[in-house]
Amino acid sequence: MATAYTHVSSNKNRTAVLIAFFFAFIISIGYIFSRALDMQWLFPVAVVFASIQAVTSYWWSDKIVLAISGAKEIEKKDNPEFYRIVENLAITAGLPMPKVCTIDDSAPNAFATGRDPEHAVICATTGLLDKLNKQ
Repeated sequence: MATAYTHVSSNKNRTAVLIAFFFAFIISIGYIFSRALDMQWLFPVAVVFASIQAVTSYWWSDKIVLAISGAKEIEKKDNPEFYRIVENLAITAGLPMPKVCTIDDSAPNAFATGRDPEHAVICATTGLLDKLNKQ
């Protein structure tokens, strides 16, 4: 279990570095263009844009990914077997129950998203759920 926590910590650090890099990159571009084009207002706009984008990326990335992929949240009655598998895995791992979503797509695929265990989402395509058995 120690390696799982190491991966979580590593992923959080990488996310922070990526957001900081994006923030610095957009502000740098804004600064360069504001100086090159002699448009002093462009730099504060770049700072505001980078700030909004960084906050949005951290707090709402899971919702954005689900909206783009067309995922629909399901309840236990919608797909009891899939829901129960996720529920059992969460209990076994000692994690809170994530939201469970499906995507209507014949390609077998799945992903997990969310900024922490309390905001986690597990999503699988209908193609994956149709092809796999319980084992």
